[in-house]
Amino acid sequence: MKINMGKADRAIRILVAAVIAVLYFTQTISGTLGLVLLVLGGVFLLTSVMGFCPLYAPFGIRTCPAKNN
Repeated sequence: MKINMGKADRAIRILVAAVIAVLYFTQTISGTLGLVLLVLGGVFLLTSVMGFCPLYAPFGIRTCPAKNN
């Protein structure tokens, strides 16, 4: 797996995951919608930590800057 996410993309995903977690644990969102969003936030957090988004790969999307050789 090559890194295909830039710093801004990773930061935005971490921020979104944190907001979803706060909303869920303060019970602002609950039920099925809350669980679905919590799982989505977990996926965002995991992909941010890894720096790789599996959905970007098939489409050839890269938000990280290219390395000059």
